Amino acid sequence: MSVCTLTIDGQAVAAAAGTTVLQAAQQAGITIPTLCHLEGLSPVAACRLCLVEIAGSDRLQPACVTAVAEGQVVHSATPRLRDHRRTLIELLFTEGNHVCAVCVANGHCELQDLAVAVGMDHTRLPYRHPQRSVDLSHHRFGLDHNRCILCTRCVRVCDEVEGAHVWDVGWRGEHCRIVAGLNQPWGAVDACTDCGKCVMACPTGALFHKGDGAEEKHEEAWRLAVILRAHRAGTAP
Repeated sequence: MSVCTLTIDGQAVAAAAGTTVLQAAQQAGITIPTLCHLEGLSPVAACRLCLVEIAGSDRLQPACVTAVAEGQVVHSATPRLRDHRRTLIELLFTEGNHVCAVCVANGHCELQDLAVAVGMDHTRLPYRHPQRSVDLSHHRFGLDHNRCILCTRCVRVCDEVEGAHVWDVGWRGEHCRIVAGLNQPWGAVDACTDCGKCVMACPTGALFHKGDGAEEKHEEAWRLAVILRAHRAGTAP
């Protein structure tokens, strides 16, 4: 196996060729924030939170899809990147309707955790307050478009792991949103197996168990991690 040696935040790191910068950083104990990335699913570089600076390039590079290279020098926590990440989090909060106090994921939300991590105690941008719907047509789960950040974890886990392909992304720009089937009510999509993997993969309160109240989102990240590891190893039932 070919091995690359590189430097991440001043720390010498050795990683197998083909490893991404994000994986190399995680193996070295260096945290690079992400929202759309979930180990075991295909990377899509959608959230742009994992952008890093690589010496020799003026462009910021997404760590989740950038492969390591011999002699690479990576910076993941410069003032430029910290400001970039805070702005991204502010954009997510102001673009949607994220009222944490009444959200099922309050206290268990990756977006909320990142807001704290980047020091977002207020936004410098105006709130848009879009009019978005809640789909409660499924007999077990609900979809609140107000909480969705379009990370597409639900789309990928349903397609790549469950093989049901219930979810997709419809429309573009400010009208872009997750859709079930061909923009059907979730409960009307026959392909749904009720497995709940999409709910487990959701980083916010957009997908939730019916009956859960504020702060009651199930913490099932460990179950999903086991499922994704088994799927990757080919041992999933």
